[in-house]
Amino acid sequence: MSTPVKAPAGQQPAESAGRRAIWLSIAALAMTFMLPLAGLVMALFALMAGVRALPLLKGEGRPTGIAVGGITVSSIALALSALATGMQLYLMDEYSAYQECMKGAGTVSAQGECFTQFRDAAQRKLPADVLEMLGAMQP
Repeated sequence: MSTPVKAPAGQQPAESAGRRAIWLSIAALAMTFMLPLAGLVMALFALMAGVRALPLLKGEGRPTGIAVGGITVSSIALALSALATGMQLYLMDEYSAYQECMKGAGTVSAQGECFTQFRDAAQRKLPADVLEMLGAMQP
């Protein structure tokens, strides 16, 4: 028979699991705005860490707020990153054309023309409501 592994002195596994869940979820939310696909993967890990932390915290009679917060934030990050990744994949051809146009644009007015072409191509592909919601954000 083997003996159970003990946690390092001064650190309980349940507390560290709860902290891990919240930190991973915050990192996932930050990654969502920088690299949506990486945010998607990180949000999945954060969600799993939060779900795994809940029974550990309940078993030790500790508050589960930090794990629930991690699950909530990671769920938001998961939804945002899934939407952003889907939008990037859907507009991949238009964005590639925009990048090629920007490579050859030597002036500010040429860059503005590249953005106008991208916006027009996106308007043809997306419903009007989506573009109004996104506003005049540049890619």
